[in-house]
Amino acid sequence: MIELKRVPLWVGPFNDVLDDMRRKPFAWGDNDCGPAFAGRIVHVLTGVDFSAPYQGRYHDAVSAYRLMRDEGFDDLADLVATKVPEYAHPSEAHVGDIMTLPVDTPFRHALGVLNGERIFALTENGIGSVDRRIADRAFKVG
Repeated sequence: MIELKRVPLWVGPFNDVLDDMRRKPFAWGDNDCGPAFAGRIVHVLTGVDFSAPYQGRYHDAVSAYRLMRDEGFDDLADLVATKVPEYAHPSEAHVGDIMTLPVDTPFRHALGVLNGERIFALTENGIGSVDRRIADRAFKVG
């Protein structure tokens, strides 16, 4: 795992990603919580693109899950933990950090991005938000 550092003036690109994605419907491989959202946020905040190896390799939930399993994981949060340092508790996270939200799917978690007291998360219609207390894990993005 490499140490991530935030680039200067990251707030503008962070907001640009949110603006770009906020009304786009969820779409596997194009506008999903993994490479398309969390991966893109890590990239604009740090300049490091962890999502590149996953882009274009899945197109639906089945192929995304298969890719995750092929990487040796049965929980999306555990995959993220191999790329980005984890906080001891989600309450330590700051704006722009990756948060995991428990879900009742084979992925076990969805990924969101902290924005103060709310977590931005993808919905069927674009970006929505949930209370940060829902998160059970958090990862430091720089």
